[in-house]
Amino acid sequence: MYNPQLETFLRVADVGSFNKAAEECYITPTAVIKQINLLEASLDVKLFERTHRGLLLTKAGKSLYQDAKYVIQYCQESVIRAKNAMQEDNNVIRIGSSPMTPAQLLMQMWPKIQTWCPDLKFQIVPFENTPQNAREILANLEKNIDVVAGIFDETMLDLRGCAGLELSREPFYCAVSIHHPLAAKDSLTIHDLYGENLLLMKRNWSHYVDELRDEIWKNHSQIHIVDFDFYSMDVFNRCENSNHVLLAIPGWANVHPLLKVIPVEWDYSIPYGLLHASKPSARVKKFLDAAEKASKQS
Repeated sequence: MYNPQLETFLRVADVGSFNKAAEECYITPTAVIKQINLLEASLDVKLFERTHRGLLLTKAGKSLYQDAKYVIQYCQESVIRAKNAMQEDNNVIRIGSSPMTPAQLLMQMWPKIQTWCPDLKFQIVPFENTPQNAREILANLEKNIDVVAGIFDETMLDLRGCAGLELSREPFYCAVSIHHPLAAKDSLTIHDLYGENLLLMKRNWSHYVDELRDEIWKNHSQIHIVDFDFYSMDVFNRCENSNHVLLAIPGWANVHPLLKVIPVEWDYSIPYGLLHASKPSARVKKFLDAAEKASKQS
């Protein structure tokens, strides 16, 4: 499904040596060199600098290294999804799950959902929350994943080419390292954030976040806003390592064991619900209707 030379390239990049890569691949160093030469020729780029201390990735090589890992992982997951599809039941709802899009809320609602849809079953499909995966999965809902539970607004839905069913409004909380002075508090006020670096998603990702951003800029300049591009585990690690404060929601309390998610005394929130295909199938539509009824009874 992908060029096997990419795996050899990753192995060489990881160990920094043709000989070591050959040992790990159980082939000769000559065969490894030939594969790398063919890959460089086919791409018309130089991937490695040969130095007396070993092999070093060029800028092109570093770029390909990141993308190749994603390509290989995606292809491997595609095979798994294809095998799962062979056993697929028409009454199964495939729920995508990642640390930032946990399926717990739906699991809590499932008994009520089955009141209206007793034949429905669910399957949790884990995925890595990366910008590439977000684009692929949300733009192709119902191919491998039917729904994803998460936060959203109209801008994000338009950008990803999907639709959303709002089940609740989640208040904005703040996450801090358990070693941060604010972690001693059970709730915060906006004044507690004075002098802190607050991690916010970049402007135009969500107007709900931007409303809070504008409030801070206009009336609370003592808070230093730090932009980031995408909610991922890297951002949660950054929050813990840098001692910054991260805008979060209650459902992310268990994403990182060294962070504490604390409520804030402000009136800012964001829709939370089910992301689904713009034109859902009858099966998914039945599920969405049941989920909406269940949310109203909660």
